[in-house]
Amino acid sequence: MPAVSEHRAPPPVTRHDWSRPEIEALFALPFTELLHRAGSVHRNHFDPAEVQVSTLLSVKTGGCPEDCAYCPQAQRYHTGVEAQKLMSTGAVLEKAKQAKAAGASRFCMGAAWRSPKDRDIPKVAAMIREVKALGLETCATLGMLSDSQAQALKSAGLDYYNHNLDTAPDFYGEIIHTREFQDRLDTLAHVRDAGMKTCCGGIVGMGESRAQRAGLLQTLANLPAHPDSVPINRLVQVEGTPLAGTAELDPFEFVRTIAVARIVMPRSMVRLSAGRESMSDELQALCFAAGANSIFYGEKLLTTGNPDTERDLALFARLGLRPMAVVEEASTVHADIVAPAQSCAA
Repeated sequence: MPAVSEHRAPPPVTRHDWSRPEIEALFALPFTELLHRAGSVHRNHFDPAEVQVSTLLSVKTGGCPEDCAYCPQAQRYHTGVEAQKLMSTGAVLEKAKQAKAAGASRFCMGAAWRSPKDRDIPKVAAMIREVKALGLETCATLGMLSDSQAQALKSAGLDYYNHNLDTAPDFYGEIIHTREFQDRLDTLAHVRDAGMKTCCGGIVGMGESRAQRAGLLQTLANLPAHPDSVPINRLVQVEGTPLAGTAELDPFEFVRTIAVARIVMPRSMVRLSAGRESMSDELQALCFAAGANSIFYGEKLLTTGNPDTERDLALFARLGLRPMAVVEEASTVHADIVAPAQSCAA
């Protein structure tokens, strides 16, 4: 049962009309006050001792034609990532079994495509059916989707689809030129229309201002439906990408971003995504206190590192946290999608 008071005040109505000045005002609160507000919102909707655990597998790596400035999988950058073909269903299933044995409750399949071709969809659908048969929640991140592709993935049993906005609309053109911001919104609409849940967040520390971080969260919070999962990625600088050498985001500013995301999207899962490998245990603990309640589990997020399983379990033990259990309703698993690490597929 959630560790919250039975006599708490009713939670506020979920909003979709946040202004950027309102969100900037939240960012500007004294740090302890911001964490207190975020923690209170978190307790209204979740057990603060539970953290959802996910595993992400790159089923098709590298060779992406996009120019996302953060991404080591873009074929135009020289990052040492070699293009690989789509994995076989059998190979994906073995990885999913390993993830489940290690304690993951959901499994995400990521492919470095601008968008999948129609001939790719049956292959991915086969993976989805096999992973779902293991009792794992299924999710995917494959790039932009058409309406018919989204419907086909839903029919295969896909629970969640990830498609990040990456950054604020007014900073987007500094990071990506090969697709428009509206393209991302259109894919999210196709996913919602197909009846799947959405995973949508962004990357911070790419040189954006605080106002632009507020703009990212404003756009996410004002979507027609809040994303079921909101991955907050901390830029992983990869040599060979345009963002290598970018000034690192202040750790407290990252925690503030987590806290504000929790306040403006109170019922969403807020996930510590890419960049966690370089976070200290203390920084991660602050993020959990600020309302983060989901992580990736395992050694790798697509093409960047991630803390190993033993370190995560040890941190959970030190903080008194436990993995969130899978909840099944009417034979269908409902929860949030895992968020992909920063890549063109995200």
